[in-house]
Amino acid sequence: MRDTFVDTLVKLAKKDKNIELITGDLGFGVLKPFWEQCPDQFTNAGIAEQNMTTVAAGMALEGKTVFTYSIGNFPTLRCLEQIRNDCAYHNANVKIVCIGGGFVYGSLGMSHQATEDLAILRALPDVVVMAPADLVEAEECTKALANYQGTAYLRLGRGGEKRIHESIEDFQIGKAIKVNDGEKIVIFSTGAIFEEVKEAYEQLVAAGYNPAIYTFPTVKPIDKSMIEQCAEKFDIVVTCEEHNIIGGFGSAVAEIMAEMKRKKAYLLRIGLNDEYSVKVGNQKYLREQYGMNSEAIVRKIEEAINA
Repeated sequence: MRDTFVDTLVKLAKKDKNIELITGDLGFGVLKPFWEQCPDQFTNAGIAEQNMTTVAAGMALEGKTVFTYSIGNFPTLRCLEQIRNDCAYHNANVKIVCIGGGFVYGSLGMSHQATEDLAILRALPDVVVMAPADLVEAEECTKALANYQGTAYLRLGRGGEKRIHESIEDFQIGKAIKVNDGEKIVIFSTGAIFEEVKEAYEQLVAAGYNPAIYTFPTVKPIDKSMIEQCAEKFDIVVTCEEHNIIGGFGSAVAEIMAEMKRKKAYLLRIGLNDEYSVKVGNQKYLREQYGMNSEAIVRKIEEAINA
């Protein structure tokens, strides 16, 4: 995803000299194409994310479209006050980009595990929150945010994500994307955890189920109408996220369903169960340990169906 993001941003920046990229002193191997082709639109702010965000806000208020770039929690939780006070409050045209959402940097411990970011950024008024599931969604999110006026958050994986879509027609901020239709069960997914959802889908089909799947590249604003339609049609709505289930994607879906006067579906949220990861390991290992890999998704869905 990160390579797709950079390649897309290079193309956009060549056409629009107001696009700026600021890094917190990392990602140089990945960002090299940008600074080589758009050197006057690139800044290294050093390991000073709070200052990076404030500088971005100032540039945005002077007419620039600014992308800030760092890993894990560094561009978000470390500089939350600056995002809130300098960017969001002024509706500054700043796009915060996190590489390595969820357990991507799991081997570096909980300080590098971004498992509360969706909830915290979603709580800030007027901030758009996006988490693409594959390379095509990452490209479309980048293009959409470059044109969006205001503060936004883009949560990416790291690399090696599989392609879901050949292309996406009429991509819009705030709209879910149907991957396939089904019956009785519908699975909502946001971010790179989709690779586990895809494997779970195949296992469920082999077991005789026919689940529908939707990806939600936008967590805020959430696709309210799609959630309502599915809650009226299916028996169970399942949300999957590589994130704490408190306040994140599953909570956003729960908020919509809780305010519905009539609904058919039961809601099952799958993610990190309101805890910090005290274990260290790669992304696949931690997904398995905390019950959000494909096998755990299948098991939890079957338990909910048979309860």
